Amino acid sequence: MFIRPFAYQPQEHELEKASSSYLMSVVIFMIGLPFPIINLLATLGFYLSNRRSTYFVRWHCTQALLSQLAVVMMNSAAFVWIFSVLFLDGEITNPFIAYVITVVLSNITEFVGTIYAAIKIRKGTHVEWYFFGALTNAICKPSTSNNLFTNSFTSAPQNL
Repeated sequence: MFIRPFAYQPQEHELEKASSSYLMSVVIFMIGLPFPIINLLATLGFYLSNRRSTYFVRWHCTQALLSQLAVVMMNSAAFVWIFSVLFLDGEITNPFIAYVITVVLSNITEFVGTIYAAIKIRKGTHVEWYFFGALTNAICKPSTSNNLFTNSFTSAPQNL
Protein backbone atom coordinates (compact mmCIF):
# COMPACT_ATOMS: atom_id res chain seq x y z
CA MET A 1 0.00 0.00 0.00
CA PHE A 2 1.08 3.52 -0.74
CA ILE A 3 0.40 6.52 1.45
CA ARG A 4 0.08 9.55 -0.79
CA PRO A 5 -1.34 13.04 -0.43
CA PHE A 6 -4.81 13.51 -1.87
CA ALA A 7 -5.85 16.36 -4.16
CA TYR A 8 -7.45 18.20 -1.23
CA GLN A 9 -7.84 17.81 2.53
CA PRO A 10 -11.08 15.87 3.09
CA GLN A 11 -13.47 16.94 5.80
CA GLU A 12 -14.43 14.77 8.78
CA HIS A 13 -17.64 13.38 7.27
CA GLU A 14 -15.72 12.37 4.12
CA LEU A 15 -13.14 10.49 6.18
CA GLU A 16 -15.92 8.63 7.96
CA LYS A 17 -17.73 7.63 4.76
CA ALA A 18 -14.52 6.60 2.97
CA SER A 19 -13.44 4.50 5.95
CA SER A 20 -16.87 2.90 6.08
CA SER A 21 -16.54 1.77 2.47
CA TYR A 22 -13.77 -0.60 3.60
CA LEU A 23 -15.41 -1.59 6.88
CA MET A 24 -18.57 -2.58 5.02
CA SER A 25 -16.84 -5.64 3.57
CA VAL A 26 -15.29 -6.57 6.94
CA VAL A 27 -18.62 -6.47 8.78
CA ILE A 28 -20.42 -8.36 6.04
CA PHE A 29 -17.52 -10.87 5.93
CA MET A 30 -18.32 -11.82 9.52
CA ILE A 31 -22.01 -12.25 8.70
CA GLY A 32 -21.76 -13.96 5.32
CA LEU A 33 -18.52 -15.92 5.71
CA PRO A 34 -19.50 -18.92 3.56
CA PHE A 35 -20.83 -16.66 0.78
CA PRO A 36 -18.19 -14.15 -0.37
CA ILE A 37 -20.56 -12.73 -3.00
CA ILE A 38 -22.43 -11.08 -0.12
CA ASN A 39 -19.32 -8.95 0.60
CA LEU A 40 -19.25 -7.79 -3.01
CA LEU A 41 -22.97 -6.98 -3.02
CA ALA A 42 -22.69 -4.98 0.23
CA THR A 43 -19.70 -3.03 -1.09
CA LEU A 44 -21.50 -2.47 -4.40
CA GLY A 45 -24.53 -1.16 -2.52
CA PHE A 46 -22.37 1.22 -0.50
CA TYR A 47 -20.62 2.35 -3.69
CA LEU A 48 -23.93 3.01 -5.46
CA SER A 49 -25.29 4.97 -2.51
CA ASN A 50 -22.17 7.17 -2.49
CA ARG A 51 -21.43 7.53 -6.20
CA ARG A 52 -22.58 11.17 -6.15
CA SER A 53 -20.58 11.97 -3.04
CA THR A 54 -17.31 13.90 -2.88
CA TYR A 55 -14.30 12.77 -4.90
CA PHE A 56 -12.51 11.39 -1.82
CA VAL A 57 -15.46 9.19 -0.84
CA ARG A 58 -16.09 8.02 -4.42
CA TRP A 59 -12.41 7.22 -4.86
CA HIS A 60 -12.25 5.00 -1.78
CA CYS A 61 -15.61 3.36 -2.50
CA THR A 62 -14.28 2.49 -5.97
CA GLN A 63 -11.02 1.08 -4.61
CA ALA A 64 -12.90 -1.02 -2.03
CA LEU A 65 -15.24 -2.31 -4.73
CA LEU A 66 -12.38 -3.26 -7.07
CA SER A 67 -10.55 -5.14 -4.33
CA GLN A 68 -13.72 -7.03 -3.41
CA LEU A 69 -14.32 -7.89 -7.07
CA ALA A 70 -10.86 -9.46 -7.35
CA VAL A 71 -11.34 -11.47 -4.16
CA VAL A 72 -14.76 -12.72 -5.27
CA MET A 73 -13.38 -13.88 -8.62
CA MET A 74 -10.55 -15.78 -6.92
CA ASN A 75 -12.91 -17.27 -4.33
CA SER A 76 -15.42 -18.31 -6.99
CA ALA A 77 -12.79 -20.19 -8.97
CA ALA A 78 -11.56 -21.85 -5.76
CA PHE A 79 -15.12 -22.81 -4.81
CA VAL A 80 -15.76 -24.46 -8.16
CA TRP A 81 -12.45 -26.32 -8.04
CA ILE A 82 -12.98 -27.49 -4.43
CA PHE A 83 -16.54 -28.55 -5.27
CA SER A 84 -15.28 -30.60 -8.22
CA VAL A 85 -12.65 -32.29 -6.03
CA LEU A 86 -15.11 -33.10 -3.25
CA PHE A 87 -18.20 -34.12 -5.21
CA LEU A 88 -17.07 -34.91 -8.75
CA ASP A 89 -14.13 -36.72 -10.26
CA GLY A 90 -11.59 -33.99 -9.50
CA GLU A 91 -8.20 -34.85 -8.06
CA ILE A 92 -6.10 -33.16 -5.45
CA THR A 93 -3.06 -32.05 -7.42
CA ASN A 94 -0.14 -29.74 -6.74
CA PRO A 95 -1.72 -26.90 -8.76
CA PHE A 96 -4.94 -27.35 -6.75
CA ILE A 97 -3.10 -27.11 -3.42
CA ALA A 98 -1.07 -24.14 -4.65
CA TYR A 99 -4.20 -22.30 -5.78
CA VAL A 100 -6.06 -22.93 -2.53
CA ILE A 101 -3.06 -21.69 -0.53
CA THR A 102 -2.84 -18.62 -2.80
CA VAL A 103 -6.53 -17.86 -2.32
CA VAL A 104 -6.32 -18.24 1.47
CA LEU A 105 -3.27 -15.96 1.64
CA SER A 106 -4.94 -13.43 -0.68
CA ASN A 107 -8.05 -13.38 1.50
CA ILE A 108 -6.00 -12.87 4.65
CA THR A 109 -3.97 -10.11 2.98
CA GLU A 110 -7.11 -8.38 1.71
CA PHE A 111 -8.78 -8.64 5.13
CA VAL A 112 -5.77 -7.17 6.98
CA GLY A 113 -5.26 -4.54 4.26
CA THR A 114 -8.91 -3.53 4.45
CA ILE A 115 -8.74 -2.98 8.20
CA TYR A 116 -5.44 -1.08 7.85
CA ALA A 117 -6.85 1.13 5.09
CA ALA A 118 -10.01 1.86 7.06
CA ILE A 119 -8.01 2.94 10.12
CA LYS A 120 -5.56 5.09 8.15
CA ILE A 121 -8.29 6.75 6.09
CA ARG A 122 -10.36 7.51 9.18
CA LYS A 123 -7.29 9.29 10.59
CA GLY A 124 -7.03 11.39 7.43
CA THR A 125 -4.31 9.51 5.55
CA HIS A 126 -4.99 8.67 1.89
CA VAL A 127 -4.09 5.03 1.18
CA GLU A 128 -3.70 3.57 -2.32
CA TRP A 129 -3.42 -0.19 -2.78
CA TYR A 130 -0.67 -1.38 -5.14
CA PHE A 131 -2.74 -2.56 -8.09
CA PHE A 132 -6.16 -1.17 -7.23
CA GLY A 133 -4.95 2.39 -6.57
CA ALA A 134 -3.76 2.86 -10.15
CA LEU A 135 -6.92 1.25 -11.50
CA THR A 136 -9.07 3.47 -9.28
CA ASN A 137 -7.19 6.56 -10.51
CA ALA A 138 -8.00 5.51 -14.08
CA ILE A 139 -11.70 4.96 -13.31
CA CYS A 140 -12.55 7.65 -10.76
CA LYS A 141 -11.95 11.25 -11.84
CA PRO A 142 -12.53 14.44 -9.86
CA SER A 143 -15.66 16.31 -10.79
CA THR A 144 -16.78 19.62 -9.36
CA SER A 145 -20.40 18.78 -10.13
CA ASN A 146 -20.21 15.88 -7.67
CA ASN A 147 -18.75 17.95 -4.87
CA LEU A 148 -21.43 18.55 -2.24
CA PHE A 149 -19.90 21.88 -1.28
CA THR A 150 -19.89 23.37 -4.77
CA ASN A 151 -23.08 24.87 -6.06
CA SER A 152 -24.18 27.47 -8.55
CA PHE A 153 -23.87 30.27 -5.99
CA THR A 154 -20.16 29.69 -5.29
CA SER A 155 -18.91 28.79 -8.75
CA ALA A 156 -17.86 31.25 -11.41
CA PRO A 157 -20.50 32.32 -13.93
CA GLN A 158 -20.55 30.38 -17.17
CA ASN A 159 -21.48 31.55 -20.64
CA LEU A 160 -24.21 29.42 -22.15
